[in-house]
Amino acid sequence: MLGTYLRSQATAFLRALRRYSPGAGSGAGAAESADAARSLRGAARRISGSLATFRVVTESSWADGLRTELVWLSSTLADEHAYAARLTRLMDALHRLSGSPELPAQRGSAGALTVGSARAGALLERQLTLARTRAHSATLQALGSARFHAVADAVAVLASDVPLDPVAARGRLGEVLRPLAGVAETRLSAAVSALPPIGASEAAPSPYCADHDGLWHEVRRLLRVHRYAREVLGEDVTRPTAAGEALDRHRDAAEAAAASATAARTPRIAPTTAYALGVLHADQRHEVEAARADFHQLWLPEPATAPR
Repeated sequence: MLGTYLRSQATAFLRALRRYSPGAGSGAGAAESADAARSLRGAARRISGSLATFRVVTESSWADGLRTELVWLSSTLADEHAYAARLTRLMDALHRLSGSPELPAQRGSAGALTVGSARAGALLERQLTLARTRAHSATLQALGSARFHAVADAVAVLASDVPLDPVAARGRLGEVLRPLAGVAETRLSAAVSALPPIGASEAAPSPYCADHDGLWHEVRRLLRVHRYAREVLGEDVTRPTAAGEALDRHRDAAEAAAASATAARTPRIAPTTAYALGVLHADQRHEVEAARADFHQLWLPEPATAPR
């Protein structure tokens, strides 16, 4: 079962790699390359996550080495897409906010947000486009490296031969794989339990506080590992997939808020620009809180009863 899953993901990785063209310009070619990149990252994450969960039934030295390299590759490929998506998210939010009659102008000055949003958008575009360009260069450098070719060769081998430990893999499904998947689920449950309560004023003084983002990002990572383990076992993943999408929105909004805060710290920007960036930051932090609430509703539908 594990071998079948890993072989299928390795095959998906190789198919996506053949379709991926990081130098594609615009139009259909760029869209196909972006879709291939998503498939490539998804297969890499599934292989690395499964190797982490079921490490004891594989040849551990091989599994550890391949997992490390796939995490590197997935992270490298994700950066360019992340910067582009962040810019799109922020520009859409600026456009929406600047046309909202419900937002007050800065200190009674009519149209402060509308005036500042254009300059804020230009500043964000400069900063994030530069970051995306650097990420693109890093991707091209990675894809041309001996390190990447070694990873691709290892995945090609995996597509036909999965190095399982002959002793550990001899056990039946219930004796070997399910307990290991249970460990991943236990780690996830512990991380969820460590999350601060939604709307608790003592834990989160304001919706703009980013102190707890790291805890939520860790839950997102563990939830993904848990979902991949369930995929290996052939179990339904509808619920963890939906919960994971909420945490993806949480991550995107948190990183967009951080980008707007970084832009607001640019020296010598106009007050209206700083104001627009502040409104944008607050908007994205509200999106963070909404995503947290969605996750709780999906993953913990029954509210915990306060102790008496």
